[in-house]
Amino acid sequence: MLKQTFQACEIIVIDDGSTDNTPKILQKFPNVKYMYQKNSGVSSARNLGIVNTSYEWVAFLDSDDEWINTKLEEQVLFHTDNATVLMSYTDEIWVRNAQNIKIPKKFKKLGNDVFIENLSFCNIAPSSALIHKSIFESVGLFDTTLEVCEDYDLWLRIMIENKIELVDKKLIKKYAGHEDQLSFKYWGMDRFRVLSLEKLLKDENKVSEEKAQMIKEELLKKYTLLLKGAIKHDREEDIEIYEGKIAKF
Repeated sequence: MLKQTFQACEIIVIDDGSTDNTPKILQKFPNVKYMYQKNSGVSSARNLGIVNTSYEWVAFLDSDDEWINTKLEEQVLFHTDNATVLMSYTDEIWVRNAQNIKIPKKFKKLGNDVFIENLSFCNIAPSSALIHKSIFESVGLFDTTLEVCEDYDLWLRIMIENKIELVDKKLIKKYAGHEDQLSFKYWGMDRFRVLSLEKLLKDENKVSEEKAQMIKEELLKKYTLLLKGAIKHDREEDIEIYEGKIAKF
């Protein structure tokens, strides 16, 4: 972050209950604002940073990601030329075992209809995002009740009311494959995406009829997949839940 060609006005490090030497390391960087909280999860950590920043624009950098040194500069230039756009994201490089790996076709950044591109799964890495703080005032912060898919949830809430644009350059590195990644810890990630989609439908005043129909179609797909998984693993309670949800359609 400190090697960026465009230097951030403020750097906030949120220590989410770590047990390493983070505080001692940060003593070498007196201009970095350090904040500690008892382990509360990624959403709580990001929210703490958002509410404590003194500036209008917010960028995230997760501990297992890395910014290319022109990342901020490219996005600042983009927003300078596109003043009405309040959020952008970038393409990315995936790294495993110190080697760049091919990104699956389904995760290719198209930058066409971002809502459609992110409706089934999250295709915007938090570390690639640059967001104007007014967006959080409008749609709220990360949902701390979600154990995972908190980024998917927030991006969809933002997309309902705001335009999000792709800066089509590979400006972050994502390091994959380590065991503590949240996506490896939870079975049935669609369970959490379903909660987000159901939440969107409840706010009928904000969701257009066209987007509501797309959400319903996606929900039906996810209900059906989750039901198949519940049947396969004999989860009787889940079978009843998803059969009931499908019946409503």
